[in-house]
Parts: sequence; C-alpha cells; structure tokens
Amino acid sequence: HVQLVESGGGSVQAGGSLRLSCAASGLTSRTYCMAWFRQAPGKEREGVASLDSDGNISYADSVKGRFTISKDNGKITLHLQMNSLKPEDTAMYYCAAAPYRPLAMYRLLGGPYGYWGQGTQVTVS
Repeated sequence: HVQLVESGGGSVQAGGSLRLSCAASGLTSRTYCMAWFRQAPGKEREGVASLDSDGNISYADSVKGRFTISKDNGKITLHLQMNSLKPEDTAMYYCAAAPYRPLAMYRLLGGPYGYWGQGTQVTVS
C-alpha cells in the first residue's frame, strides 16, 4: 500500500521561497514516476513537475527556472524547491506517484498517477 505524505507548505511573501517534501512509503517498484500537482480554488488541477526513477524531469512552463524537483535516493522522498514565488503560485500542492514511467507527454497530467497525498497549502501574498 503506497502512502504519500507532503510537508513544507506555508505562507510567504512574493519573491520568497518554500521547499515542499513528500515522503513515500510502500512504493516498491524499481521503476516509478512521481510528480507535484497544484490546484487553486476555482481552477483546474495543474501539473507542476515530475521526476522518474531514471532521473528524467519535466516542468510546467509556468514554473521553469523558478522551481526545482529532486528526490533523495534510498528512502524515496520527493522535494520541490520553489523560488521567486508569485501570488499566482498560491494553491494546494499535491504529491502523486505511479509505479511505472508514463510516456513523457502524460507526466504532467493527473491520469497516470494512482497514488496521491493529502496536499499541503502554499500561500503567496
């Protein structure tokens, strides 16, 4: 049973930084993909960044150059370093995982991911 637990959200002023983390347990597949999604009130869920077990990374255009996705080897922990935050980054951020590597074109879409965390709120003012 896969469990994902996010942490690190909070409130920050525009231009500031936050680091989100997602601790994964039960993800035993040697091949996997993990990603960060976000959803603001009244808006659709948006894929932010993905990282697979081979180290392949994808970013949404809206966060390129500002956000960095990474993971710890060994115990799987996914991170999202968010710099130069903008008010439009305000959203609930979710960690997601899939026990395989989806085609690159699908990695920032929610469909391939069967496991989701409970979310952590990021507010930028």
